[in-house]
Amino acid sequence: MSEPSATRLLVTGATGFVGRAVIGAFAQDGRTLRAAVRHSPQPPFAANVEIAQHPDLSQAFDWAKLLDGVDQVVHLAGIAHTGGVAEERYDRVNRQATAELAAAASRAGVRQFIFVSSIRAQSGPAADHALTERDEAAPTDAYGRSKLAAEAAVRGAGVPFTILRPVLLYGPGVKGNFALLLRAARSRWPLPLKDFVNRRSLLGIDNFISALRFVLSTPAAIGQTYVVADPGIPPLLADLLAAFREAQARWPLIVPMPTHYLEIPLRMLRRDDLWDRLGGNLRVDAGKLIAAGWQPVHETKAGVAALA
Repeated sequence: MSEPSATRLLVTGATGFVGRAVIGAFAQDGRTLRAAVRHSPQPPFAANVEIAQHPDLSQAFDWAKLLDGVDQVVHLAGIAHTGGVAEERYDRVNRQATAELAAAASRAGVRQFIFVSSIRAQSGPAADHALTERDEAAPTDAYGRSKLAAEAAVRGAGVPFTILRPVLLYGPGVKGNFALLLRAARSRWPLPLKDFVNRRSLLGIDNFISALRFVLSTPAAIGQTYVVADPGIPPLLADLLAAFREAQARWPLIVPMPTHYLEIPLRMLRRDDLWDRLGGNLRVDAGKLIAAGWQPVHETKAGVAALA
């Protein structure tokens, strides 16, 4: 059930892959939206979306004007990738800017602050069991630590909050590691992935948006932290890419190759983190959010087939 249109929702990070999808979906819902952006969106948002520009999050500034008249906040803005960034910048952009916004939201009387954190606030790139919110948070890199510290800042800001820890998202316009997988799947080459038997949870952008809709309209979600992933057992990587190719009426062409052909060189190059992201398990159980009433749109194989 959507919030009434009179409710004004501020969405930060509105021009990113996730932010654009959220703005587009919520504009169609008829919500009153304010999109917080650093630069004018190109292509532009729908005519009913108010634009509010702000400086780079590495700079301190007053959020009060952006929060004027706002009832709910979805905070997406931040550094969204791991690696290649100084720990101090992760801390400034992901933790300090979040702390400043949450404190300003508290002073403005915002009635719900949704902080979109990351599963990396809870775990490294691989785990030996299905993760839930009951697992102790143990990030392994500067990105994850900055997200966990930002969560603590939100909890201490005095604003009613909900924290979401999504896994890797996919959908139209996705970038990063998942975009590389899609390019591989779209190629005509056989893919030597049959021997990869690890399972990694993913999250379709439409499932993420449905989770946002749910927590924004559910008072019982206030004060809660939820991991968010597609439902069901995550498919094998080979099955995922086969489903993508089959949805395009193509042969899967998934062939065997011993995984140590990739693992050993990466470990010799001290890229254990990269191997864990490719060959490790990272299963996430979103049962708490589902038990609260969230109804996901699809499981991962169906979502990837639709994306194809």
